[in-house]
Amino acid sequence: MGKITVTSLLLGILIHVIVVYADVKNLNIWPMPSSVSHGYNTLYIAKDFKLRTYQSKYADASGILKDGFTKLVDIIKGAHVIDYNYPGSSSSAILQGIHVIVASPSDELQYGVDESYNLDVPMQGKAAYALLKAQTIYGALHGLQTFSQLCNFNISTRAIEVRQVPWTISDQPRFSYRGLLIDTSRHYLSLPVIKKVIDSMAYAKLNVLHWHIVDTQSFPLEIPSYPKLWNGAYSLEERYTMADAAEIVRYAQRQGINVLSELDIPGHAQSWGVGYPSLWPSDKCMEPLDVSNEFTFKLIEGVLSDFSKIFKYKFVHLGGDEVDTTCWEKTPHVSEWLKKKNMNGTDAYEYFVLRAQKIAMSLGYEVVNWEETFNHFGNKLDRKTVVHNWLGGGVAERVVAAGLRCIVSNQGKWYLDHLDSTWQDFYMYEPLTNITSPAKQKLVIGGEVCMWGEHIDASDIEQTIWPRAAAAAERLWTSSNQLAKDSQDVYPRLSHFRCLLNQRGVAASPVNGYGRNVPSGPGSCYQQ
Repeated sequence: MGKITVTSLLLGILIHVIVVYADVKNLNIWPMPSSVSHGYNTLYIAKDFKLRTYQSKYADASGILKDGFTKLVDIIKGAHVIDYNYPGSSSSAILQGIHVIVASPSDELQYGVDESYNLDVPMQGKAAYALLKAQTIYGALHGLQTFSQLCNFNISTRAIEVRQVPWTISDQPRFSYRGLLIDTSRHYLSLPVIKKVIDSMAYAKLNVLHWHIVDTQSFPLEIPSYPKLWNGAYSLEERYTMADAAEIVRYAQRQGINVLSELDIPGHAQSWGVGYPSLWPSDKCMEPLDVSNEFTFKLIEGVLSDFSKIFKYKFVHLGGDEVDTTCWEKTPHVSEWLKKKNMNGTDAYEYFVLRAQKIAMSLGYEVVNWEETFNHFGNKLDRKTVVHNWLGGGVAERVVAAGLRCIVSNQGKWYLDHLDSTWQDFYMYEPLTNITSPAKQKLVIGGEVCMWGEHIDASDIEQTIWPRAAAAAERLWTSSNQLAKDSQDVYPRLSHFRCLLNQRGVAASPVNGYGRNVPSGPGSCYQQ
């Protein structure tokens, strides 16, 4: 009898495991957690759903957790009118609130911060609370985002339900760097638009806003050390004060998102010379910045010094891509300088990049450069350089073989302005392709989807980013053993997430078709 009982017990456990595994494919959580199990019962959110924090070392002096909880309640209500007198409202199937325990008292946000969390939602009980444990407040914020996706408004009862309880979720990111680039040089983006992008990033657990602030076309940011620089803005209205930039950093930080600022130099900098023409090699040759002029480097130091007061992320992006040195070689005074220094254009390109790196590092930054710098003189780059891949595949493999770190943004797969790239392309692209050594894999710090702004402004940015960015977000967050081998296995779940974004006011385009797609005709959101 004892043997039969044990056998039956083991069989029951095996059946339970199989059922949970089969259900994971159809769970409407995005990105998929590292480990998840659930039951088949339902709880109802209490009218006075509460946040409890006793036993937590995090005092929430800055209100990050309180704000995160308030946002949680707002998004699970979804602007619906809730009827708290629904059938069963007096039963024991009520979830009274969520108890959050954070181990670290610090709310410092920096690269590599612990973003793990554990979430448990009980089956029932008159005083039932969900339990969320995390090492840091930022792991707790991710847990709140996951909890929000467990909640549903039941149109029949007018109540908010947590279905499939009990839940046990253990989760942590696969990569520490999960980025989205926005470009405010090609088209200005207002602060409310940028904040909406930040909100949507948090929903998908992306954690770095790469702010490509200036470029050839415009210089919209105030630089107190050199106040004429923003003369290169499109108009007086299309500018950011330093206080605006600080507000973006503050707003992002409160949602667990770092801001990576970029100065793309020495190319892509024509707009700098509107205010300071001496930065141009000549009035007929306006970029790259004049490598022969000491004022160029003095100004760069001033800009980065001002940056360091606002942008506290440990990395700064110094560009370095698409530098055509012909201008230097054809401009008489620069050409003469090259001869005196015994340099050609390629040598001067290296000189410029390395000198700019030293300036940034003297201010406490570690530098990110686009991959051309590595392709041309990788062995000369500072060993703390992070190489940003964009031109194609195989780059990360070469970068980590050289002992440098890498961010992956293969333009054929993760450029959002490439409207012919489908969400399947985004989902199936693997940053660690052909990198098998664990030590080398650690040098790939993550990846980034890029929303270049030549044809993007406030009118179409959200539908161009989403839902394709979400496909990459799962690739960067979810453990490799949980990632689907066939993109079609996640289609229903991504479709559900896209509709969830729409319900939260994010203009995510339909899943079917290419980027920035439109509905094919009348029909349910879940079938587009």
